[in-house]
Amino acid sequence: MQQELVNFLEGFASKKSIFVNKKVFQPSYKPTTILHRNDIIEQTAKILAPVLKLEKPSNLFIYGKTGTGKTLSIKDVTDGFSKLAASKNIPLKIIYINCKLKRVSDTEYRLIAQLSREFGKTIPATGLPTDEIYKIFFNVVEESEKAVILVLDEIDQLTKKTGSEVLYNLTRINEDLSKSFISLIGISNDLNFVDTLDPRVKSSLSEEELLFPPYNAFQIQDILTERSDLGFAKNTLDSGVIPKCAAYAAREHGDARRALELLRIAGELANRSSSKKVATRHVDEAEEKIDRDRILDAIRTQPKQAQAALFSIISTSVGKQNPIFTGAVYEFYKEICTKTGLRPLTQRRLSDIISELDMLGIITARVISKGRYGRTREIVAPKTLQTDAVRKILKDAINL
Repeated sequence: MQQELVNFLEGFASKKSIFVNKKVFQPSYKPTTILHRNDIIEQTAKILAPVLKLEKPSNLFIYGKTGTGKTLSIKDVTDGFSKLAASKNIPLKIIYINCKLKRVSDTEYRLIAQLSREFGKTIPATGLPTDEIYKIFFNVVEESEKAVILVLDEIDQLTKKTGSEVLYNLTRINEDLSKSFISLIGISNDLNFVDTLDPRVKSSLSEEELLFPPYNAFQIQDILTERSDLGFAKNTLDSGVIPKCAAYAAREHGDARRALELLRIAGELANRSSSKKVATRHVDEAEEKIDRDRILDAIRTQPKQAQAALFSIISTSVGKQNPIFTGAVYEFYKEICTKTGLRPLTQRRLSDIISELDMLGIITARVISKGRYGRTREIVAPKTLQTDAVRKILKDAINL
């Protein structure tokens, strides 16, 4: 190891850190008080309250943008119910499943097997017919003689992988139970998720709905102030740091999680530069780093067709000040497919991929009308995409 690097590491190790508890900035941290969500927490508790009398509460659908406190609030409520049930010997079981996790809910079989395991039933990883796995689950729930609240976080990810059938079966399970019952809580970042469901599931799942609105800049400042008091050493934040983090996050749909990440990374950058305080310039650097890392990670994990589409968008945008359109992208995309051996998709399917890239925040694409010539998408590739590093990643990915 070079002496210069050794000297830096020795100096870094001996230097007092700006942080006193970095964990408070992590998404997994549970604060003692959840700010600006009292009303929704109270509504949720009232909807679920019948379970304490062993009466089935309504199924509940929770939706709102990322970082609006959905998971944190629901876990706070269900933890409270669990403690109360335990103290009063109420037979209540609460199961939380994150549907985004692989090998837990990426197939219908794995989800039902995991739910069965929650009741202590050993299920093989594969091999049983779907009907059999459902039968085992229904039986183990019935034998438990418990009220069950099943929380399915990122529920939209479940239906993308498995379709609506598994939700249909879960919403109908009580028809086969007499000694137990299950109430569902679905949580989604997709505001339009319910509209995409099979009508049979839609009416059953969303018996009650709660929307978590985005935090405004002042609410985010409150959250950041509370966490910074716990996470940073005294007098290590410049006065403009928290307002700037809050302003960035409020611009991004009121995402408190992003604001906390921004503040944490700004602190880490200040530490690395041996600064005694976190300054607003560190927030700017953190914002740029987060955007760059997020985009690169998203690009690497896209399917090849999406990577080819993105490379076509970037290449078509070179040297152009104005937005580009789907037709021009499609012509370039067909050339890329010919060179790389990819099977070209239809223009309509490519348009769907462009829409998905827009939803991920990688590009901006809005539908515009061209009168009797139909509709097209006006596409803008941000400057963060138009770099040699991004081009190299995409070229390597599609073997160009």
